[in-house]
Amino acid sequence: MKIIRFLDPAGNVRFGCRHDDGRTTLLAGDPIVDGVIVDTGNETEVGKLLAPLEPRDIICIGLNYRKHAAEGNQAIPEHPVVFMKNVGAVQDPDGPIMLPRRLRSDKVDYECELAVVIGRRCHNVSRAEALSYVLGYTCADDVSARDWQMNGGGGQWCRGKTFATFCPLGPWIVTTDEITNPNELGIRTILNGQVMQDWNTNDMIFDVPTLIEFLSASTVLVPGTVILTGTPHGVGAARKPPVYLQPSDTVTIEIDRIGRLTNPVIEEPI
Repeated sequence: MKIIRFLDPAGNVRFGCRHDDGRTTLLAGDPIVDGVIVDTGNETEVGKLLAPLEPRDIICIGLNYRKHAAEGNQAIPEHPVVFMKNVGAVQDPDGPIMLPRRLRSDKVDYECELAVVIGRRCHNVSRAEALSYVLGYTCADDVSARDWQMNGGGGQWCRGKTFATFCPLGPWIVTTDEITNPNELGIRTILNGQVMQDWNTNDMIFDVPTLIEFLSASTVLVPGTVILTGTPHGVGAARKPPVYLQPSDTVTIEIDRIGRLTNPVIEEPI
């Protein structure tokens, strides 16, 4: 099932099932709050597509692809590298990525990522059971201001990773019955029609079950937690010369069996 979150023509937030023929039917309840994913079969009109959930937490993993670590001359980490994004960073499909201007950055980068949506309370979960706690998967862009990430955050990555609009999500959540193995998916970034990243989630150093086991160890992951699982090689900062996002750019994150998440780029209005 493809779960979308949207505004209906009256401006009400609804959840729906997006069908392959383009139709949308209403879902009963909230798949995160109520744990309900029941397709009513009633067709509905979609006014505006929203990010497929309002995350409770956004937990991110750095340096989780072997070739990405290599392009940055970074050692393979012993444990997952963990950082956070503010939930205020979430952006809808087709909503603009804003280049920061109040805290100015001229080194804003794209990062295609598979996002994992936790569907039920998750605490001390084993690797073998980990995927049973997942509601589904969506596309994410871990937008990153490299100057603030590396030099302006006091040694932490969060400042450069959590500006407004720096976490586009969507276009929908694909449930686990349609994706039984999240570590066999092609993943890519397309910038202004040019493919910049093109790899496969099978290159993850720590696969999705291992990440859930690690992140839930002595820790509670609540329903609605989103895990960004890292990006493959090809980021703008590693290119020679570097490629950073500019006003009027268009960024598309594409993951096989999920879909395409597209966002234009603008300057932050101040």
